[in-house]
Amino acid sequence: MTADDVAYLPETPAHDPEIEAINEEAFGPGRFVRAAYKIREGGPHERALSFVAMDGGHVVASVRMTRVAAGAGRALMLGPLAVKPAYKNVGIGRRLVKIAVEAAERAGAGAVILVGDEPYYGPLGFRRIPRGQVSMPRPVDLGRVLAYELKPGAVALIQGMIDHEDRLRVTA
Repeated sequence: MTADDVAYLPETPAHDPEIEAINEEAFGPGRFVRAAYKIREGGPHERALSFVAMDGGHVVASVRMTRVAAGAGRALMLGPLAVKPAYKNVGIGRRLVKIAVEAAERAGAGAVILVGDEPYYGPLGFRRIPRGQVSMPRPVDLGRVLAYELKPGAVALIQGMIDHEDRLRVTA
């Protein structure tokens, strides 16, 4: 099994039950208390910028993108990224990240941010957001808040509390 043995497709509503099962298996019930999950509760994810990996008609991995804002900055938040255990360590997750970042760039996003491990995401182009530049609505290790800058200066504009862009529109 390699990353080339699966099909990569835009996410559709029909994929939702399998995506939820993969996320439950990967992250368990603790996912609901994470900072990134709290942000995602603020509104829908961007289905047109979210993708699945399919094998034999079944979702084996997925990645979602959600519009977020902080200060004058706007970005897409990548995640959750989840891969079924039998499909891990062959490059499927990395391929999904690449596909999602390329879609974000085509859509005109200035940056993609995430909460994740720098050893995994660093080689994919993600860098730490400077400590103290951002915060999140729940506790998080700020050393794990990473960004992929698509437009020069976009990450510097992301300052303060990161939240779902829709939530900020409602309160503005």
